[in-house]
Amino acid sequence: METKIIAPSILAADFANLQRDVEMVNKSRAEWLHIDIMDGVFVPNISFGMPVLNAIQKHTDKFIDVHLMIVEPERYIEEFSKLGANMLTVHYEACTHLHRNLQAIKLHNMQAGVAINPHTNVELLRDTIQDIDMVCIMSVNPGFGGQHFIENTYAKIRQLKAIINEKDASTKIQIDGGITDKNAKDLITAGADVLVAGSFVFKSENPAQTIAELQSLVN
Repeated sequence: METKIIAPSILAADFANLQRDVEMVNKSRAEWLHIDIMDGVFVPNISFGMPVLNAIQKHTDKFIDVHLMIVEPERYIEEFSKLGANMLTVHYEACTHLHRNLQAIKLHNMQAGVAINPHTNVELLRDTIQDIDMVCIMSVNPGFGGQHFIENTYAKIRQLKAIINEKDASTKIQIDGGITDKNAKDLITAGADVLVAGSFVFKSENPAQTIAELQSLVN
């Protein structure tokens, strides 16, 4: 069975000690590092931009999973490739030409992800699922960390898994928001492959140990 992935979200790290927290993730059992880029337009919050990603990628050897919560993501695809993103995830709701964006991401040697907000139906991805490396299901409303998990997420995972199987696609399913040791195993059982954990990891007393415990839970 394929290893399930824990992707700590750096949005929940201590920004005054960002290098320390990135190095903690480096030494941990996490395979991925999840980085949220927000523009204050698509979501009501602004996070870090290119200079911070540039600094982070110099200090990590992990797979860099970049989640763009921005309008017109196509304007920055080439830039994020140059900054070392391995997976670039754009929002379905922010893309007028989703297929074109997926092609552009792959053209720049990155894996292509598509994120969907809690109100967006997974059926809308049926026609493009074979071109998508990973679907990120938002299990909270995007823009802020530390929110409560939306229970309808389980049903969406099962619906999406059915589409992936029906289309014989190899798309991974990522869940982002409200992940804890209470729901991690159930999400994997429902069909998830990658869990983004932010506050639960970085607000814990021993983040590296929390990552290890989540890893053991899901594998």
